[in-house]
Amino acid sequence: MAYNQQLANRIREQLQYLDAIQEKEMMGGIAFMLNDKMCVGVIKDEMMCRIDPARYEDVLDKTGCHEMLFTGKPMKGWVMIEESGLKTAGDFDYWIGLALDYNQHAKSSKKKK
Repeated sequence: MAYNQQLANRIREQLQYLDAIQEKEMMGGIAFMLNDKMCVGVIKDEMMCRIDPARYEDVLDKTGCHEMLFTGKPMKGWVMIEESGLKTAGDFDYWIGLALDYNQHAKSSKKKK
C-alpha cells in the first residue's frame, strides 16, 4: 500500500537542513534515517516516530498518538501519529523534535552483511 506523499514531503521539508539524512522505502512506507538510524517515517497516512522509551508512556496520551505494533506487539520507543495529532505546525514540530532529540542517543541498527 502506498504511503502519504504529502506527509512525507512535509517531513522532508522539515529535515532538509540536516546533512546526514537518508530516505529508505520500507514496510510499505518511507523512513527518514539520520546518522544511519531510523528517526521518523510515514506508513500509510501516519507519521512514525522513534522517541526516547522513557517518554513513551507519557506521549501515548497525546491527540492522535498510538502504539506502533510490530507482529501484533507494541514497540516501546516507537509511536504512530494520526493526522489529528499533526494538524498544527506546533504539533508537527513537537513530534519531529522528539524524534531528533532521541536520535542523538539511539543505537544504530545492526548492519546486515
